[in-house]
Amino acid sequence: MVESLPPLYALRAFEVAARSSSFTRAAEELSLTQSAISRHIRTLESQFGCRLFERHGPRLVLTDAGQRLARELKAGFRIIEDACLPLRSGSAQLRLKAPSTLTMRWLLRALEKLKSDSPELAVQLASVWMDFDHVDFYAEPYDCAILLGNGHFGTGVEACKLFDEWLIPIGPAEAADALPWSLERLRDAPLIHPSADRRDWRRWLQAHGALDRVRLDRGTVFDTLDQAISAAVAGHGLSIGDLHLVAEDIRRGQVGLPFPSAVASGDGYYLVWLRDSPRQERLVRLRAFLLSQVTPIDDLDLDYLQAGAPATPA
Repeated sequence: MVESLPPLYALRAFEVAARSSSFTRAAEELSLTQSAISRHIRTLESQFGCRLFERHGPRLVLTDAGQRLARELKAGFRIIEDACLPLRSGSAQLRLKAPSTLTMRWLLRALEKLKSDSPELAVQLASVWMDFDHVDFYAEPYDCAILLGNGHFGTGVEACKLFDEWLIPIGPAEAADALPWSLERLRDAPLIHPSADRRDWRRWLQAHGALDRVRLDRGTVFDTLDQAISAAVAGHGLSIGDLHLVAEDIRRGQVGLPFPSAVASGDGYYLVWLRDSPRQERLVRLRAFLLSQVTPIDDLDLDYLQAGAPATPA
């Protein structure tokens, strides 16, 4: 039975190439040459007697047989990885994936405290830019992740909400005698968008019945919320911030609130992990610690918090 199996290194090369849709990226990930990846794929196709990939111009596309094999291998390699994990040196570390803005504005500070208070609960953090937060535990090397979403992350995934996302306009701190902000003033002010689809300003304006009074096809667009916050604080315009992620800056007087009303987006930041993870005990401890680090926002001087905003852009 063992002799009839294809070489494990060839199967691994195929799995990575299928996941990345690129022989070049597979070669980079596995520290091989592109020709070596191609040779491994040809070996498998010869042994199976069928094509696994087809080329459509510059695009690499899986055949039906390739899709079936890739799906099963993804789960299979995850099982192998979990089986080997307890035997590796340094395997006590939890591997955590998190979005870059959350990392810079909250998570790094929390994990520094974790390192000080509970050094035995080691966490290896990977801060990753994600337009829409996502993790594939069967294809990515993580035990857990913190994701922004609606709480539904697929079958077999546990999720614990850390805090809700509250959207609020932010800008530089202003003097007490500065002109008050109004929707008319906002209409002519430079806007800053944390994402290309401008979804955050759209949600906030729609919740205030002002979507048709402020043009969203103008302003500066950034890749991340952290970049947009920094630009707003530097005086380049008004952005939308996440109230939890700018709370400390507000308390220090470094961030101004031109409109002190926050709107619930319908999403929240969740710690997620596989339900059958072999690291359950450590994951439960991490969950409890992160929840203890969430700073309440009800002591901020806000006019109101408004729930019921649309969960998706209009």
